[in-house]
Amino acid sequence: MIDSHCHLAGEEFAVDLEAVVDRARAAGVTGAACILAAEDDVELAQAARVRTVWPEACFALGIHPHHAGTFAQRLESAAETVARGLIEQHACAVGEIGLDYHYDCSPRAVQQEVFALQVRLARERGLPVVIHTREATEDTFRILREAGGDEVRGVFHCFTGDRAMARDALEIGFHVSFAGIVTFPRADELREAARLVPSDRLLIETDAPYLAPVPHRGKRNEPAFVGRVAEAIAGVRGERPAALAEQVTRNFQALFARP
Repeated sequence: MIDSHCHLAGEEFAVDLEAVVDRARAAGVTGAACILAAEDDVELAQAARVRTVWPEACFALGIHPHHAGTFAQRLESAAETVARGLIEQHACAVGEIGLDYHYDCSPRAVQQEVFALQVRLARERGLPVVIHTREATEDTFRILREAGGDEVRGVFHCFTGDRAMARDALEIGFHVSFAGIVTFPRADELREAARLVPSDRLLIETDAPYLAPVPHRGKRNEPAFVGRVAEAIAGVRGERPAALAEQVTRNFQALFARP
């Protein structure tokens, strides 16, 4: 199976990366999409180590909405930073990108500008996008339509929306990815959303090191735990976990195949 979204190049895995990858392989995880922050030189340098330790991993690169404010008044630099990083990292996607109105770490207007320019870049490069959206659903879909021109596809990562939002994502041709939250006791609405996503649009992820699933909740998350997500979703869909794992692997390979 595939972990479609993790942050293995982060400092949380600097000490024991090799052991983390060994555990993932032992758990049947055959690959992952490692998310990189385009502006973080330390993380970009660590990506080389991830690539050596786990050659089957691919990389997505972008400017997260929390860091969009870094590029206020210099949007041209944001575009150049991402464009250069995509080439240097042989990226399979642009992301994670989007809008976050919960924390508002960056001004909303700047978030929207940086998000739009990255969607346009993905469109130009023929790459999928990895979407982060929190309390910004309407603006997220609007920018995807306007900047993507009905051509850009991708995935709503760590989906936390309801059935209506899932339908909207599917309607514009996107995949929907579920993380460890789907295992939490009070996540009934999220599990209902997972039930309605067509099998060929479904992805699973850890978002490691964040959001470890039950029974690991509260600990550092890692790719080896993605199987718990598969088991939870298979349960609500009435499917075998092994069959679901095979399907999401095919979905991942189809979406993130390099052009």
